[in-house]
Amino acid sequence: MRINKYLASCGVASRRKVDAMIKEGRVTVNGVRLTEPGIDVTEQDEILVDGRRIEGNEKKVYYLLNKPKGYVTTVSDEQGRATVLDLIHEDAGRLFPVGRLDANTSGLLIITNDGELFHHLMHPSHHIDKTYRALVQGFFTLAKAERLSKGIDLGDFTTAPAKVTVIKQGKNSSVVDITIHEGKNRQVRRMFKAMGHPVIELERTRLGPLVIGRLAAGSYRKLSPAEVQALFSRRG
Repeated sequence: MRINKYLASCGVASRRKVDAMIKEGRVTVNGVRLTEPGIDVTEQDEILVDGRRIEGNEKKVYYLLNKPKGYVTTVSDEQGRATVLDLIHEDAGRLFPVGRLDANTSGLLIITNDGELFHHLMHPSHHIDKTYRALVQGFFTLAKAERLSKGIDLGDFTTAPAKVTVIKQGKNSSVVDITIHEGKNRQVRRMFKAMGHPVIELERTRLGPLVIGRLAAGSYRKLSPAEVQALFSRRG
């Protein structure tokens, strides 16, 4: 396997960044410092990045987790808060979440040890759709849904067009489904706040071809081979 693909699958960095690291002299194979990308390696080779040995023989695992509120989407937390990895009761070795949901947001999250899938899904050019169900304050009108669907200026950036469906309207609160492909920090919450409707509850219900379905909060399941393949082939 080409070394950039191999190191990406181990979670080191994207293929492009691995190529840059090699040119910077940060990668050695069997004691030889590489200066040009493009070589093939196997799991029997000793590969070091910045002096750290990279182990790549672990079996790839993929979980779909229904993240509850109150958990942070990190591998560890300096403040001692519970992380999403505390919910995975499997001896699967090194795991990490793909992307982030803030502590007060629940819903669909992928947990894996496959760095290549991580970099594929996180690459901005792939435009992976993400659907959220939001409970927002106030009576949310169809006119405001139309404004969100065309993109709005949030000050530091303008959102891309979103797909917005009003599920339920009420005097004090409304339920709205929104699909975006960007991944800016707290973007959905900021979009609704800009419309004058702060978010009360927020749940991610879909990521690309995956849906949360009836999976209970705090529970997880393994992805099928077909689901994993669909994620790798997903662009938009």
